[in-house]
Amino acid sequence: MRTTIYQLFVRHFSNTNPARVVDGTIEQNGCGKFVEITTKALSEIKKMGFSHVWLTGVLEQSSATSYLNIPADDPLLLKGKAGSPYAIRDYFDVSPDYAIEPDNRLEEFAELLDRCHEADLKVIIDFVPNHVSRSYHSDIQPDLNFGESDDPSRFFAWNNNFYYLEGDGPMYLPGGIYDAEGRGRVTGNNAATWNPSLSDWYETVKLNYGHDYTKGRDTQSLPEAEARLDEVPDTWVKMDAILAYWQEMGVDGFRCDMAHMVPVEFWAWVTRRARLRDQQCYFMAEAYDGDPAKLTNKNVLEALLENGFDTVYDGDSYELVKSMVEHGRNATDLDELLWATERRDRMLRYAENHDEVRLASSHHWGGEGARIGKAVTAYLSGVGPSPFMVYNGQEVGEVGDGDEGFAKDDGRSSIFDYGQLPRLAAWVHEGVYDGGGLDEAQLALREWYVEWMNLMQEPAFVRGGVYGLNSANLENPRFALAGEEPGKSLYAFLRHDPQSAQAFLVVINFNLHIDAEDVEILFPDGVSEWLGAEVAKRVLVGDIEHCGVVVVQLAL
Repeated sequence: MRTTIYQLFVRHFSNTNPARVVDGTIEQNGCGKFVEITTKALSEIKKMGFSHVWLTGVLEQSSATSYLNIPADDPLLLKGKAGSPYAIRDYFDVSPDYAIEPDNRLEEFAELLDRCHEADLKVIIDFVPNHVSRSYHSDIQPDLNFGESDDPSRFFAWNNNFYYLEGDGPMYLPGGIYDAEGRGRVTGNNAATWNPSLSDWYETVKLNYGHDYTKGRDTQSLPEAEARLDEVPDTWVKMDAILAYWQEMGVDGFRCDMAHMVPVEFWAWVTRRARLRDQQCYFMAEAYDGDPAKLTNKNVLEALLENGFDTVYDGDSYELVKSMVEHGRNATDLDELLWATERRDRMLRYAENHDEVRLASSHHWGGEGARIGKAVTAYLSGVGPSPFMVYNGQEVGEVGDGDEGFAKDDGRSSIFDYGQLPRLAAWVHEGVYDGGGLDEAQLALREWYVEWMNLMQEPAFVRGGVYGLNSANLENPRFALAGEEPGKSLYAFLRHDPQSAQAFLVVINFNLHIDAEDVEILFPDGVSEWLGAEVAKRVLVGDIEHCGVVVVQLAL
C-alpha cells in the first residue's frame, strides 16, 4: 500500500464551537477532544484511502489554560492562548486540553490509538527533537528532565542538555523580563542572546546533541549508529527513552520537527534503536536543505534518508507548483520534478500542512477558492509513487482567512489559538461525520478527494513509472486553452505498472478561470515501447474545467 498520511490536528478536528473569538480562551472557542475522534470519523478517513494518520500537537505544550496540578504558563512564554504545539512542556505526556477528564488524558489518548488501529490506520505523532519549552518539566518522568545535571557555567559541554548564555541576565523576552530563566539559554532557532526578538523562537530553548553548532557543521566526531547508551551524549539517551515510551504505548511512527537542525549521527543511532523495538517504525522528517542551520554540508534531505528516515518533506515540489500557479509560469515547467534525483520517490509531498497557507485562502494560490486544490493535489500526488499528505480541512476547501489571535490573518489555520475550522466543522456535523453542514460544492470537493486518494492506491500509482507528455505536445494546438500556447496551463502524464498491465493518462488544467475545450493528447513514438503494448497515437480527452483533472484508463 502506498503511504498516504492524513494530518489531523487534534485541537481543530472535532471542534464545532462556532464562536471563533479573536484570541479567545478554550472556554470561549472550544477545543477538539480525543474521544470525539470516533470510530466513524476514523472509518471515513480510512475510506478516503489513507494508510496513516498524523495526530498533530498531542504532546503536552506550554499553554495559557490551567488544570489541577498543571498550572498555566507565564504569558511571556506563549504564542497564543493555546500555545505552540512545538513548545513541548513534557515529552512523556499529552495535552490536557484534549481530554474529557484531564486526569485521565493518557488513558483517553491510548483509547484513541486503539480506535485508529481498529480502523487499520497507523499512527504518527510529533517528535520535536531540536527544542523544548522554556518551562519544560516532566511530571511523568522527572528523572529524565533536561538540564538538571548540566554545567550552566559553560556555553557548550558534550553532556549538557542545553547551551548556556555567557554573562548575566536578566532574559528580555519580547513581552518583558523573564525572571525564571536563571542562567540564560539559547533559543530553539540558535539565537544566543539575552534579548531574543519576536521573530526568534523565544519561547523555546535549543537542545544540545554533543555538538557545538557555533563551530560549524562537521559532526563526524559524534558516536556511530551502533554505540551503546553509555557512549552517547545525555540528550541522546533521553530522546531514545522518549521514543521508546510512545512506542510502548502503541505509536507507529514519528514526524520529526526541524530534523535538519539535529546531527545526522543521532538520527542513524536513534532510528536504529527504534526499529529494534519495532521494525516497521515510521520516521518522517520536516527538513529544508536551504536552511543555514542545517548540520551537514551535504544535501540534508539525502543525508536524512541515508540515516534512517523513511521520508523527508519535499518543500521544493511544493514551492515549484505554488510559483507556477501564483506567478504564471508554464505548466510545462513542472517537468522539473520528473527529472529530479532518485530520492524523489521517498520525498513526502503535500499541498497543505499546518505551516503552509491554505489552498483556498483569498490571498494565496491565486485567491480563487478551493478548486485549485484538485489540480495541485493531482499533480503532486500523481506524478510519482512518493508518500503524500493531506491536511485536515483541505478536502472540504478550508479557507484559513481571518484574524484568530496570535497568528493574525495569514492564510493559515492558526496552530497557536483556540478556534474552529468552519468547513471542517460542517463535515463533522456535531459528531455525525456525514458532511451534513456542507454545501453542494464542498461535498463535491470532498468526494473528489475520496475518489482521487483511492485512485492513488491503484498499482499504477503505487509502484508504476511516470512518463511526461508535455514536451511531445508543445506544437499540438489541441493541448492549449483559448489564447494560450500549448503547455501553458495544461499538464499531462502517464502512469504505468507492467506487473498489473495497468496504465492511466492524467491531464490537469491549472488555469484558474478558463475551461479547456476539446483537448487531445498526442503520444510520441516511445510510448508504446514504454507501455509494452501498441496504443493509439492520440487520445481524445474532451473538455477539462478550470482547475480540473481528467483521468483516462488505457486498454493495454
